[in-house]
Amino acid sequence: MTPFIIQLILGFQGIKNNYKLGACFCPKPSQNPYLWETFDFRQIKHFMKQHTLKKKFTVNGVGLHTGKAVKMTFKPAPVNHGYKFQRVDLDEAPVISADVSKVISTNRGTTLGTEKVQIGTVEHVLSALRGMDLDNILIEIDGPESPIMDGSSAAFVKGIVKAGVVEQDAKREYFEVIEPIAYRDEITGTELLALPADQYQVTTMIDFNSEVLGHQYASMESFDEYQKDIAPCRTFVFLHELEHLLNQNLIKGGDLDNAIVIVDRVMEQSELDALAKRLNKPSIKVEKQGILNTLDLHFENEPARHKLLDVVGDLALVGRPIKGKIVATKPGHTANVEFAKILRKRWQEQRKLRGKPKYDPDAEPLYTVQDIQKYIPHRHPFVLVDKIIELSEQHVVGIKNVTFNESFFQGHFPGNPVFPGVLQMEALAQTGGILALFNVEDPTKWDTYFLKIDNCKFKNKVVPGDTMILKLELLTPIRRGIVHMQGTTYVGNKIVSEGELTAQIIRKKEDE
Repeated sequence: MTPFIIQLILGFQGIKNNYKLGACFCPKPSQNPYLWETFDFRQIKHFMKQHTLKKKFTVNGVGLHTGKAVKMTFKPAPVNHGYKFQRVDLDEAPVISADVSKVISTNRGTTLGTEKVQIGTVEHVLSALRGMDLDNILIEIDGPESPIMDGSSAAFVKGIVKAGVVEQDAKREYFEVIEPIAYRDEITGTELLALPADQYQVTTMIDFNSEVLGHQYASMESFDEYQKDIAPCRTFVFLHELEHLLNQNLIKGGDLDNAIVIVDRVMEQSELDALAKRLNKPSIKVEKQGILNTLDLHFENEPARHKLLDVVGDLALVGRPIKGKIVATKPGHTANVEFAKILRKRWQEQRKLRGKPKYDPDAEPLYTVQDIQKYIPHRHPFVLVDKIIELSEQHVVGIKNVTFNESFFQGHFPGNPVFPGVLQMEALAQTGGILALFNVEDPTKWDTYFLKIDNCKFKNKVVPGDTMILKLELLTPIRRGIVHMQGTTYVGNKIVSEGELTAQIIRKKEDE
């Protein structure tokens, strides 16, 4: 962990927005026209249920990089819909989810894409949705890129406030950070860190080695601050970067009204004239370093706050609201997206572990191994479930205590004992047999025969000393004796194997 991250964790927690920290630019109130004191902000804070818009709203603008006029309409969506974009200008109006797996470019913005559809510069839109604590929105757009507006999220937030927010009849599922998660790009020095916290918080630091910007910090302690303190903060660009961006066929919709242009070195007049011509703008003179377009900054640290805005937008691609503190050093879209991939993977693992049964070895089991042998035909040395601790019409949970005395460890493998994956599936199958027979009358007169196993995965080793928790859940109702189940094997806080098992219940012959 770098000294800067340690400094932020230990020292920045108590820094409030109206204090200075060393040589940093720190937050300072300004005559910001986007503060909207006359608007009623959300009345519901820290939502536990999902939320969407009361009604739709529309914004019109121009894409920053494409320069194309675009209309974007935000519509209410049903529970568990998430954020989705729909290209209404294309045949069949294809839809794409705001999912980090759909990111195809992070060059001066975050672009989502599939074979059928592409949406560019989505970060400011997603930042507004996440910053205003919305869960389910359909965004119709008639072009390939979100409108840049004034370079911030203010226009989208203003639309949300006017449209209103409604609670939906479904609980919100969070990705909860339960341990530190870190990402570092050794080339750029970018670092992102997620820490446990009771609510979503973000802290950013930027350092462009520039006399104009210097080191800047920004912090958001809760979404209550987003509307006034983060949403109005505009994107920024260095004057000397403009020609390079034009050469990349970008910023066709760029204007002094949708970005803060920073002059950190004085350019020759001939360079400025050539640049103005390419931008189809009147030529200008630059005699000193500073802010080119002579705009008043909304905050002294507006660039750092805009980077925070971008972090919120890019991390919305995780697909779930985050409960934790994000600390970002020199963030950018590429690093943000890579970190979002890490967080999404952790969320997916966490989601699976939420279904992990609780096992108390001191509790009395529902079935002992002697009971189990009344229902399944297996005997020593092939009984691979020791007890049943949960059983219902829909699921069963069994326990297998793994010891070095298992006969197969002699050859699998000498000096490196590993519980065979195929026997993990057998242990699930035997446990699933108990579930299958629970749903029939007089289960001792029936047997279960497994027909197939699908989507089988082995994720971690099982070794002597482990306790396997075997969970089976019905995927479909039992029909004509066919039992279709999802099986998952846990050891500690890890999923070690999983698969879909299909069995058939068959009556025993009378002479059996």
